Formats: sequence, structure tokens, C-alpha cells
Amino acid sequence: MIYEGTINKINTEQMTITEVRHFPVVKHYAKRLGLVETINEMVQTEMELSPGMAVLAMVLDTLSGRSPLYRLTEFFDEKDTELLLGESIEPSCFNDTNLGRAMDRIYEKGTLSIFSKISQTALAEFGVDGRRLNFDTTSVLVYGDYTREEEDDPPFKITYGYSKDKRPDLKQFLISMLCVDRNIPIFGATKDGNASDKTLNNEILTQVSKHMANHGLSKGAYVYVADAALVSEANFMEADKNGTLVLSRLPATYKECDRAIDAAVAAGKWEDVGTLADDSGSEKRPSAHYKTQDIDVALFGKTYRAIVVHSSSHDKRRHKRIDRMIEDDYKKLEKLCKTATATPFFCEKDARVASEKLVRSADSSYHTVATDIKEVPKYGRGRPVIDQPRTITGYEYVLSATVHQVPEKTELLRRKAGCFVLITNITDKETWSSDELLTLYKRQIGIEKNFGFLKDPAIVNSIFLKRAERIEVLGLVLLIALLIWRLMERSMRMYVEKTGNAMVGWDKKTRRSPQHS
Repeated sequence: MIYEGTINKINTEQMTITEVRHFPVVKHYAKRLGLVETINEMVQTEMELSPGMAVLAMVLDTLSGRSPLYRLTEFFDEKDTELLLGESIEPSCFNDTNLGRAMDRIYEKGTLSIFSKISQTALAEFGVDGRRLNFDTTSVLVYGDYTREEEDDPPFKITYGYSKDKRPDLKQFLISMLCVDRNIPIFGATKDGNASDKTLNNEILTQVSKHMANHGLSKGAYVYVADAALVSEANFMEADKNGTLVLSRLPATYKECDRAIDAAVAAGKWEDVGTLADDSGSEKRPSAHYKTQDIDVALFGKTYRAIVVHSSSHDKRRHKRIDRMIEDDYKKLEKLCKTATATPFFCEKDARVASEKLVRSADSSYHTVATDIKEVPKYGRGRPVIDQPRTITGYEYVLSATVHQVPEKTELLRRKAGCFVLITNITDKETWSSDELLTLYKRQIGIEKNFGFLKDPAIVNSIFLKRAERIEVLGLVLLIALLIWRLMERSMRMYVEKTGNAMVGWDKKTRRSPQHS
């Protein structure tokens, strides 16, 4: 069949084709958050590039996998800025001067207030449950001197401190973060590189009631979860004073931790919780199986509820560690015994002193040392006369020793293996059962994954900004990018849970639990 008429051919030479990837989705989520409008309303300027549009551009660049804030003009070159940003903007507008000025104005307004407003919109717009809070901190390394002697009051100090990345040779600053609903950030701040986690927890506890009131949650309606750094007298007193429910892990350095585990093991009244993971694991690495037991502990002059938890995965790892401990203990005693028995003694008293010392050396170990002293005669020189007894010139004393394991000590150690203790001021066991609190604490891993996101080389290759103020604004950009990414992930997870359908990931493999590692 032949059609008559004129067909207008498309001139492909005049077309520009670019890959938009997932950027329109990011822009859609930013629009639902009112990102650009919120920032422009709070940071009013007459600059060529508005602060809100600058932040949106940096968020897109951050989630592209490139190093953020690096040659944004190249990033937007040959891209449809109207599609990605909502309005047509020349790529040249995203030069370092415009971005730097926008960051300076954002810092003057306050990064905390800006992110707080955006996170409030996120919880309301996406129906996020804000009743379960997870708090943690991480260190971010910097390369360079970062000495600001001329600055009297920097926003935070870039200095040496305890390095969670095992690089004490580098200066750092800390990022503190508060998340809800597994791993959605609602609060974030940059802190001094040598700040204490105990102190940072206390700062948050003094502010959390006011902060959560902005999200429509009153005291007692939410639970604050943090790692073992939360456990201090000052922090628990602050929590009790302002009515904040808290949950943490009781450090093994507290005597009450060992006492609670001993009491639980002796009682044996475990409640089987099962597995808490979203998947069943694999044959080589099955999901951990948990059981719990409630115990009261006395701490800081008060009685608190403790939950002794036994984890099968902890149990396997600790049994291996126990085996190594027992073996090392045996080798240590064997070496002492070998040294002590290598040379005979000239008098029985010296031999007994050495014997008693060997026995005492095993008092704090998992073994005992059994010793024996033999009197051995010494004879004169020369060939003995036939049919006549040899002449004894004296005696020496030979010490022998053997090491034996003490089953009673090692058996108790193995029974306690795999146990750890959670501590809380929550007394309502009907509403907050032990398995519910364990599940809540296990979700602390979500905030740790957030730190992995922020420190991913594909996201932040290195902190190269020369001013602490702009680093703080960079932190705001990264938090907004993380917030959008987690909201996208949450939507996908809810879709999977609702429909039961698996999704195809970047690696072309189907999966039911979308997660950025």
C-alpha cells in the first residue's frame, strides 16, 4: 500500500539527546517537599541564582554519583534544566561564585531551621511515623590544615578527636543525626571533631521535646533510641526530667550488665522472639534468632527496666572468641610452666615458692595448674666402684606442672555467650513489649547505613571546602539528598509490601527490600 503526501522528516542533527536517568523522580520528591519554595521563602535574596534552586541543583548533583559541588556547570551542560529544575536556567549560572554566595546566605539564616522545616513537611506529606527516634553520630575526615585562628566563634571546630574511621592522624568534624521510621532523617548538625557522644546525646535530650512538638508529638508519645553512649547519669536524669522515653544498650563496663546476664541465665525464663530480619537470610548466613528476658537493674540511684537478649549470631561469634580466649589462656600458662620447670632448684623451699607462684597465676584464668616436686639425688664425680653404692653428695628439687581446664568456669562463660542488655525507662510492658523494644533497637542499623550513604566516595569523595560555614551548608545539602533518597526508598518498600511484587534493581536482579548499602 502506498500513501501519497508529504512527510515531514525530523532533522536529527538539530536535536540534543541527554540521559535524564532518575533525576525527574528526585525533582518530583523535591517538589512534594516544597524544597525550592521553602528555602527561597526563608532565605530571601535578589541574586541571579536563588538559594532554593542552588540547593536543588546540588541535591541532583549529589544523587548523580559525582563529587558534589564540583563543576556544576558541566553537570548541567546539555541537560534540560527546565525538566530537571522546573525552569530553564543557563548552566553558566551554576558557577562557583553563585553557589558560594548562596551557601553563605543559607548559613546566615541557619541550616538547622531550614532542614527542620523541610523535615516537618516530609513527615506530613508522606505520612511518616515520627514516634520512634534513632540518634547517632559519625566522624568525617578532612585533608588539610583547616586552621582558622582569625575566627573567634567558628560554627564547629575541625580538629583531632576519637576517629571512628581509624584515622587519628587526620582532623575531623562530627555529624549528628536523628532519624524516624527506620532511617528517614529529621534532624542533623555538624559538631566539633572532638565532641563527646555523651555530651551530644545530652544536647539532643534537652531539645527533643520542643523539636518533636513541631511534628505534633507530645512527651511520652515517642521513644528516643541511641547507642551505649546514651547511658550516663546526666543523660538519664535529663530524660526523666523532661519525660522522654529512652532506649539504649547497657555497656558491659557497668557491673549491672554482668549481674543482669547472670540472673537471666540462672533463671532461664526466656521468651522466644524468633528472627527480626525482613528476610530469612541464606544457608551460609541465616538470620539471627533472638530470645529475651526482663530484669530490673539498679543504676544511678534508681531502678530501670533491662532486657537481657540472647542472639544466635552473637552466640556463634562469641563461642569462637571464647575458644580463642581459652586457647590463649592455656598457652600463657604453659609458657609460665615451661619457664618455671626448666631449671632444678637447690633447695625444697625455693621449689615450693615457685610452685605456689604457678598455682596463683591461674587464679584469674580458665585453668588450674597442678604441680609436683621431686627430690633428686646428686652424686660425686668419677666412675662408681663396682658392687658399692654411689655416694650422694646432695639433693636438688625438680618441679613439674600440668595445666587443666576448669569446666565450671568455661561452661558459665559459654552459657552467657551471645547475651547483651538493653536498658530503658519505659515501664509499660503492655504497650512496649520486650520484642517490640528489641525490634526498635535493631533499627539503629538504619542510621548507620545513612552514615554509609553520606560517606560513600560516590557521594562525597573528600571535603574540599575551605570554610567551616560552607561545610555546614554542604551538610545540609547532603541531608536533604539523603532525605529524598530515603523517601524514594520508603515508597518502593511500601509498594512491595502492599502488592507483593518484586522490583528489578540496578544490577538487573529482582529484590523485595530496596536498600542503599
